[in-house]
Amino acid sequence: MKIPDQNTAALADLDCPDPDSPCFGKVAGRPRAADKEARQQALLHTAAQLFLEKGYSKVSLEMIAREAHVAVRTIYVKFGGKAGLLNAVIENGRARFFSSMTDMASDPRPIREVLEDFAVRFLELVSIPSFGNLHRMVVAEARTTPELAQTFYQAGPKRTREQLTRFFDRPEVRAQMRPDVPRDMLAVHLTSCLLGDNMIRMLFPEEQAPTEAELRAQAIKGVDLFLHGVMA
Repeated sequence: MKIPDQNTAALADLDCPDPDSPCFGKVAGRPRAADKEARQQALLHTAAQLFLEKGYSKVSLEMIAREAHVAVRTIYVKFGGKAGLLNAVIENGRARFFSSMTDMASDPRPIREVLEDFAVRFLELVSIPSFGNLHRMVVAEARTTPELAQTFYQAGPKRTREQLTRFFDRPEVRAQMRPDVPRDMLAVHLTSCLLGDNMIRMLFPEEQAPTEAELRAQAIKGVDLFLHGVMA
């Protein structure tokens, strides 16, 4: 699996980087579905860049709308406001890593294979520079801007825990787990085994991103540690 380049655009893919392109502003006639998607991706990319460069609390919808060449009303209609837009930015970035993965709730492969597939994608996601920048922004502004922390949790960690919980709730999977391990601890324990001290290290910019081989080795070790602790 290819690890995103250091210069990968923030948390949202940019399908239309040229400001003079039709994906900015209006086009003649009814826009095609592809045009709508391109404009939305451009909006999400612009919002992600502004949030990470200036901080969530210092960015207004008017600022985003001006930079993305859209109306403020468009943002309200599509996303319900700034928190909804941030939620879409995070979900869009997360989808880049998990959308091509087989649904864990029905994946027929052995437990270890499913978890290692998830682990590699998860570590790739949390290792990109923009995720570290987002994490630092949330830590810095959580007290003064509660909606930022709540939105980040709902679109990120909560979604990941729900994804894992659906897998661990499968009867054939649960039957292989120790009965004394609380169900709600499995997802938390797995992500902790994978991350190690990465959450602390995320507070400081990395000089060099980990290689694909390093991430895969970390994923295998983390899954192995998890399974040794929870398997019956």
